[in-house]
Amino acid sequence: MGSERLPLRVWARRSGLKAWLYLLPALLILGVFQIYPVFKSFLMGFYTKFDYLTDTVYEWGLDNFVNLLHDADFALAIQNTCILVVLAAPLSIAVSLVFAVLLNSNIRLRRVFQSIYFLPFVTSMVAVSIAWSWMLNKDFGLVNSVLKLFGISKVAWLTTPDMTIPILVVLAVWKGLGYRVIILLAGLQGIDRRYYAAARVDGARGLSRFFHITIPMLKPTLVFLSITTVIDVFKTFDEVYVMYSNDPGPLKSGLTIVYYIFTKFYRHWEFASAAAASFVLFLMIFAITLLQFLFTSRSRREGRR
Repeated sequence: MGSERLPLRVWARRSGLKAWLYLLPALLILGVFQIYPVFKSFLMGFYTKFDYLTDTVYEWGLDNFVNLLHDADFALAIQNTCILVVLAAPLSIAVSLVFAVLLNSNIRLRRVFQSIYFLPFVTSMVAVSIAWSWMLNKDFGLVNSVLKLFGISKVAWLTTPDMTIPILVVLAVWKGLGYRVIILLAGLQGIDRRYYAAARVDGARGLSRFFHITIPMLKPTLVFLSITTVIDVFKTFDEVYVMYSNDPGPLKSGLTIVYYIFTKFYRHWEFASAAAASFVLFLMIFAITLLQFLFTSRSRREGRR
């Protein structure tokens, strides 16, 4: 028995070593260009006095985080970002679910509609933002031209502070619609049709089947989409930068956390402050993701009971 086990152990060790050798190039790239910069940014948030040219640190402390708490722009960035997340994330998933359910039915030209919905997702955000800035132009924009046909006066979409958040919410919903619809369609097509047949026999109607069969069976997919959608909305930057011509919107109404980090790093050269703000953003995303996982695991335990 011992002579038979020894070659198996040697084979396991050799195969494990071979796997790590295959993974080594990818791990080196991830370590150098992703893991190390994240770790370095975390440390930089505690730099209070340093020479960025020689990477020499003279003093450490929490001054950068304390300054963030007293920075009105950072408070505004958190407020705008949280409003975007609260409005855009649930609305994106709800709208995508509606379209996914419609496309999952046997409608004509279903493949064509899937391609149309997916097209914005594969389009560059810069190109999309330029197109939207043209459509929302007050003088010759497409949106105001359509409103003029109905006798509605021109709206200054891009220069009115109250319109910034709604525009960003609609853009976030529209831009990621195709990706979420495809993911939800895959989840819908994975549901066994016998559940719906049994529900029809029991007299369940359309809405009842939707809330008691479709939603529970789609819960893992919805959790995945909720996490990725929240992260995407938290990273809002390109559309603000392009649509408002390198400006965070009128009266800073489009100032997000990522835009704040960009301003601190590239315009003010306050690298430590930008690193501290990045760490705060990481903590916010991590906390929301953790809460979603805890809520999901709790729901599963209650469902098993």
